[in-house]
Order: sequence, then C-alpha cells, then structure tokens
Amino acid sequence: MKKFSTSIYGYNKQEVNNFIENIAKEYESILNKLKAQDQEMENLKNNLVKYQNLETTLNKTILMAEDTSNQIKKLAREESKGIIDDAKRNASRLVNDALNRCEEIEKDAEALRYRVVNFKRKFKSAIENELEAIEDIEDKY
Repeated sequence: MKKFSTSIYGYNKQEVNNFIENIAKEYESILNKLKAQDQEMENLKNNLVKYQNLETTLNKTILMAEDTSNQIKKLAREESKGIIDDAKRNASRLVNDALNRCEEIEKDAEALRYRVVNFKRKFKSAIENELEAIEDIEDKY
C-alpha cells in the first residue's frame, strides 16, 4: 500500500494525482492486454472451430477412401475370379480339343498300319508270284 505525505491541507495533491495517473496507466495497460488476449483467444477459438471442421472433413474423406478402396478390391477379386474361370474353361476346351485330335491321329495311324500290313502282304504275294513265274520260265528253257 502506498503512503502519501501529508500537509496541512491533507495529502499532497501532486503525489495523489501522480499515483492516480500511474494507476490509470497501469489499468489501461492491463485493460489493453486483456483486450488483446481476448482477441487472440477469439482468433484461437475460430481457428479451433476451423480445424475441427477440417478434421471432420478429413475423417469423412478417409472413411470414403476406405470404402472406395474396399469396393475396388471387391471388384478386382470378382474380375480376377471371372478371368480365372474363363481361363479354366478355355484350358478345358483346349485339352478336350487336343484329346480329340490325338484320337483322330491315333485312328489315322492305325489305318496307315493296317494299309502298310496289307500292302506288304500283297507286295510279298506279288513278288512270290513273279518269282514263281520266273522259275516256270527257267524250267521251260
């Protein structure tokens, strides 16, 4: 607490006025600081609301991205399953075609073997007939 000097008329007016002026300056300074802090606090509150909205938007975006990612994965799995099924059907068809062609080739080969055997038998018979004819000619001369 400030003590003022006294005079016959009471407290020294100059000291009291200086004291009141100092208090007024300090009060004004504190008031200005409070106003600045209130303004800063208001700005921080506005920024907080802005960032909270941004956070909400980002969370929604992340959820949408996850959902989209899951849908893309699901579609990719379905598409790959379809491709694999088509490949299996094509492979089965190719194998069946190859087996049918193989059977045809085996039948053709068997027919050729039969023809070769017949040809050999006929050729052998023809040669034997010709040899007999040659021997008959030799016997006559």
